[in-house]
Amino acid sequence: MTDQTWNPRLRDQLTWHWSRQLRPRLEGLTDEEYFWEPVPGCWSVRPRGTGDAPVQGGSGAMAIDFSVPEPDPPPFTTIAWRLGHVIVGVLAMRNAAHFGRASTDYNSFEYVTNASTALSQLDAEYAAWLAGVESLGETGLARPCGKAEGPYADRSLATLVLHINRELIHHLAEVCLLRDLYLHTHRQTRQETT
Repeated sequence: MTDQTWNPRLRDQLTWHWSRQLRPRLEGLTDEEYFWEPVPGCWSVRPRGTGDAPVQGGSGAMAIDFSVPEPDPPPFTTIAWRLGHVIVGVLAMRNAAHFGRASTDYNSFEYVTNASTALSQLDAEYAAWLAGVESLGETGLARPCGKAEGPYADRSLATLVLHINRELIHHLAEVCLLRDLYLHTHRQTRQETT
């Protein structure tokens, strides 16, 4: 294997979906869509101290709803919550653990008040992740993940990269589906106002 073999392919798997399917579908995300609660009892990102979740994490004025253990069945989540999960739990914490980003978690992250800034956070963490994966080269992909990945510490960083690719693709596809649902449930209201 050479440095031209697996590392670019792992990045290409994600960048293809990101640039052709996922990120373009997030353009124009409104604050109304971002915070929309399609069913009662949604978990979201909201002003601290509001909502029904037993616990809220985050620093600053905004907080993300969660509880440990997660209820069964898990609550339905808003686009804001799903993006918060991707930004923090999928990318930022991994960027901190493996690529030198400042340490963060669901409790210390500063969640934002609008969709545009959340997308900027997503873009920044995504770029840091890709640069970090590229910096591993071929040899780095074979290294074990280490203690940051808990019970998966002995698995290779390549395995982690594949996992993160799946996480990003499926969670951002969920966000795209919620945007479609918002559009189709709010279409009549929009037509009435024009």
